[in-house]
Amino acid sequence: MAEWHFAQQDPSDRLSQVHHFAMTKRYPGGEVEFVITIREYINPPDLAMRFLAQTDKQTNQKTAPFTPNGWGSSLFEALSACIREIHRFPYEPS
Repeated sequence: MAEWHFAQQDPSDRLSQVHHFAMTKRYPGGEVEFVITIREYINPPDLAMRFLAQTDKQTNQKTAPFTPNGWGSSLFEALSACIREIHRFPYEPS
């Protein structure tokens, strides 16, 4: 167990460590950078969901806006799921 885990005094605080990643997605008008934030929870809502990844931008904006995200029991699983979701829909800037 990492040392920072001991800082949480109450499980309802939902203390998490934050990791950041970035990726570039190409679309017909150019390129856009997505910043992916991953939260590593000490006490996740489900043990299989210890890591939550979410992007700073939406895709599919003109049809049904969608914020790519991913859950997993490891950082790799959450990041991979989020990247798959970024590629799932087109980026449609206004």
